Amino acid sequence: MKKSLGSKPFAVPTPVWAVGAYDVNGKPNAMIAAWGGIVCSQPPSMGVSLRENRHTYEGILKHEAFTISVADEAHAAQADYLGIDSGKEIDKFAATGLTPVKSEVVDAPYIEEFPLIVECRLTQAVNVGVHIQLIGEIVDVKVDEDKLKKDKFPDIELIRPLIFTPGSQEYHGIGQLVGKAFSMGLEYRKK
Repeated sequence: MKKSLGSKPFAVPTPVWAVGAYDVNGKPNAMIAAWGGIVCSQPPSMGVSLRENRHTYEGILKHEAFTISVADEAHAAQADYLGIDSGKEIDKFAATGLTPVKSEVVDAPYIEEFPLIVECRLTQAVNVGVHIQLIGEIVDVKVDEDKLKKDKFPDIELIRPLIFTPGSQEYHGIGQLVGKAFSMGLEYRKK
């Protein structure tokens, strides 16, 4: 029997993404966000939802760009800190020892130490309630070379992305390979 938990944002898992932007004064900043995902294939686009009062939000609007640095298990504590203090008062890069890198394709910084980077040009801001979903067209994806599969795809087992569980507010790693997509289910196709 399933128990009703009511109307809550408990879809699991959610990502642990460092959303990078320059603030209105041009200082690199990053914050952790869990409300996000791919929103379109053509043009390749992703969305991340932030509250308007976040320091990062106004920087994204001003520079019309943001990056997503996918946090990995090795940097869990640094990633967590990016969601604790505001970049308005603290230089989070100095506090954590993480390195901001100026994107060559959008006006936003990314985090050198995180293995997977998605660079986005802001295309839409949609008011959804207490959050604004910022949608960006993906301009480039960067992956550490030693974290690629077949030299062309991000390898989740090597990247070891951090995931977040809403409600219990816990970070987890990924599990083992279960099977091949668009293949395992073929046994149910009518012959």
